[in-house]
Amino acid sequence: MLDHLSWIATVATVLAASLTASNLGSRITGYGFIIFTFGSIAWLALGVTTGQPALVWTNAVLTVLNLFGIWRWLGRQAKVEEGSMAAAQASEETPGEALFPISLLSRAPVRSTDSSALGKCVDAMAGCQSGRLAYVMVSEGGIAGAGETFRPVPWHMLHVEGDEVMANLDQRQFSALEPVPRDQWPER
Repeated sequence: MLDHLSWIATVATVLAASLTASNLGSRITGYGFIIFTFGSIAWLALGVTTGQPALVWTNAVLTVLNLFGIWRWLGRQAKVEEGSMAAAQASEETPGEALFPISLLSRAPVRSTDSSALGKCVDAMAGCQSGRLAYVMVSEGGIAGAGETFRPVPWHMLHVEGDEVMANLDQRQFSALEPVPRDQWPER
């Protein structure tokens, strides 16, 4: 029984850590915290049955933190994202310019004029006084952040369609943009 419990706790902890570390959105992160909760409860039970007070206390605290994570990512953050998406969808049916959530510029895929994938938005830079977007930093290639190339794309070359950023560039033009080190972004 104890052997099964330790394997349940181990698998739950590894799976949950993988989901939360992947940063695939609030829902996936929230589900990761649900799985973390099962893992911490299993570790807690193992600590109680084997007389390990440090394991008990650690996982009692982790269970509370995991419940907070569930509320944070499946409660609060999911509602914030739903609110911004609802506003964006509603704005498409009203006169004037449609809106999009700025948070999209930290995670959206970027596509070229022929709809091929160019990369993924990392963040964007805007003027402090004007609020105008100067550029979006796009990450290209790599695996889990290793080996990726960062290219700043001027905002006037981009527009938003749904939950994607569309570049008025083809792959060759995008590749011609000057790559920058991830910690040395342009000031303009």
